[in-house]
Amino acid sequence: MRGAAAAGLSAPWHAGRAGARELGMAAAAAAVGPSALGPGGPGSLAPWCSVSSGPTRYVLGMQELFRGHSKTREFPAHSAKVHSVAWSCDGRRLASGSFDKTASVFLLEKDRLVKENNYRGHGDSVDQLCWHPSNPDLFVTASGDKTIRIWDVRTTKCIATVNTKGENINICWSPDGQTIAVGNKDDVVTFIDAKTHRSKAEEQFKFEVNEISWNNDNNMFFLTNGNGCINILSYPELKPVQSINAHPSNCICIKFDPTGKYFATGSADALVSLWDVDELVCVRCFSRLDWPVRTLSFSHDGKMLASASEDHFIDISEVETGDKLWEVQCESPTFTVAWHPKRPLLAFACDDKDGKYDSSREAGTVKLFGLPNDS
Repeated sequence: MRGAAAAGLSAPWHAGRAGARELGMAAAAAAVGPSALGPGGPGSLAPWCSVSSGPTRYVLGMQELFRGHSKTREFPAHSAKVHSVAWSCDGRRLASGSFDKTASVFLLEKDRLVKENNYRGHGDSVDQLCWHPSNPDLFVTASGDKTIRIWDVRTTKCIATVNTKGENINICWSPDGQTIAVGNKDDVVTFIDAKTHRSKAEEQFKFEVNEISWNNDNNMFFLTNGNGCINILSYPELKPVQSINAHPSNCICIKFDPTGKYFATGSADALVSLWDVDELVCVRCFSRLDWPVRTLSFSHDGKMLASASEDHFIDISEVETGDKLWEVQCESPTFTVAWHPKRPLLAFACDDKDGKYDSSREAGTVKLFGLPNDS
């Protein structure tokens, strides 16, 4: 298993723009082949294959908003690169996890992030973090030190440290708040009771597991893997339900939209594919990036999808049409993106300090896009 940030950089299939683009086009063809189209078969247009006839009212409205709110501000967060950013369910706080072994929490005030606290305790890099789905005071961090830690922002203390068997790189909290799933570099996923902090189940997989997620209904568990597949298990039984050949190369990240209608996956083929949750068919592909897609986020209304890679921009697409809505310029690869749960604000973090880029720039900043131009 490797985290999305790592997967984007250090894999044998990372052949650069041309290779990724060729693979991407192959994936687009595969995504609308017989398996995705259903009984119509290749060559027949499925009902969802409508061609966009100019920008929708939503796109025009959001473009108008972003023309006046296109400012990105940087906020110092860590002493090394930031791997993960996530908003609390109420949108009041943003947390970040870093290679510097710490997590930071910011309060969102009007048009800026104000650092509230730094959370120390891990003995290795904090690769991913997430908040409790309905309690805005609790978040959990996954670290290479073979532990996960649950933190409470009210006391600024670690309320639980759970020892695991391997170096942890992926973590998610079930929608009902009862279970935390954590994946390690040995492709083991452990399910931990969020109240007792004890392991409930453990699954060893025979393929490279990348990102993991429950569906919004909490009754299925999804994994993206190194063979380009999406593996779906029943939950809590953890019995295989289906394996979808989603991409011709490594499937890196997965996100569910807040409305429960779609999920999206990002791959080494530089494509983002959008899937109907109920039908498990590919609805459309987004192909504006040239490099492996490392990170995805749906906006609070489920209508925008942000995707990022080593391209020096973040693509923002309209979900229903696939149309380009906006792009956020950045000066280096992007590791993580997260839309605010109530507002059109996008938090993200880039590879700030890298010899290939500008080594004089400060490492470990968190960035916020969507601020008023005059702020």
